[in-house]
Amino acid sequence: MSWRDRPYSNGDDAGGFPGSGQGMGFALPRPTPVVKYLLIINVVVFLLTVVPSVGNLFLSAFSMTCYGGVFSGQIWRLVTYQYLHDTNSGFHLLFNMIGLYFLGPPMEQRWGSKTFFSFYTACGVAGALLYTFLVGVHFMGDAPMIGASGSVLGLLAACAVLMPQMIIILLFFPVPIRLAAVLLTAIYVLNLVTSFGRGATGAGGDAAHLGGMAFGAVWCLWGWGWLGRIREQRQRGTWEKKLQRENDLEAEVDRILAKVHDQGIQSLSRREKQILAEATEAQNKRERRTRHP
Repeated sequence: MSWRDRPYSNGDDAGGFPGSGQGMGFALPRPTPVVKYLLIINVVVFLLTVVPSVGNLFLSAFSMTCYGGVFSGQIWRLVTYQYLHDTNSGFHLLFNMIGLYFLGPPMEQRWGSKTFFSFYTACGVAGALLYTFLVGVHFMGDAPMIGASGSVLGLLAACAVLMPQMIIILLFFPVPIRLAAVLLTAIYVLNLVTSFGRGATGAGGDAAHLGGMAFGAVWCLWGWGWLGRIREQRQRGTWEKKLQRENDLEAEVDRILAKVHDQGIQSLSRREKQILAEATEAQNKRERRTRHP
């Protein structure tokens, strides 16, 4: 990914690539909050699973399996498998965490931490659901599936939709992110198709990859706009209710002031006096905000 395409490349405070007008220094970008915690959790879990007894326990209880797993009601596996990685090779964890490290911050900065975490998790769940479906229809064999690849590739698809100007490194070559997404999709589809009928169990990862990417792309193309419209409608409704309350209060204050004019302050009930006091306090707050914005 080109440093010029990253939102955290402008200045030292952003944690990007610091430098002045005459020269350019190099520093790794500073991870955003959720990305940082995800990196830490994945590494800690990996170190724990290196211990054989712990690793066997985690694999049996938290990996993604269908028969004896999700099909038996153990739905937590749809999420927990995302935090397990192959202990026989650190590259499985390394490549996933590199992808998360570079692709996660732009999305978290764009969406906010809560939405980003929900999206990241949902991409992994989507990958697990596609895997479950393919196992259920006997397209592939059932074997424990682990790794954050579905979630990370969901981020790649999201960046490809929302930030097409990005450049990423694919097999040591810089390529546009949309081209990388198309190439990876073609590879995963080819792997799945060629595994059909051979009882293959290793294609589960490709199913998770495709499921995560499909969810990421579809969500960014349609789901995010749909959610934005719901949020806009909710905010509009909240504003209209607030405006209606202010209008009702103003009308009530006018009625009370008219009563004071006609009958005197002593004619007011305790509730009417309270309304006047609240209206006065609200007016004072508005004036203070106007004087000291």
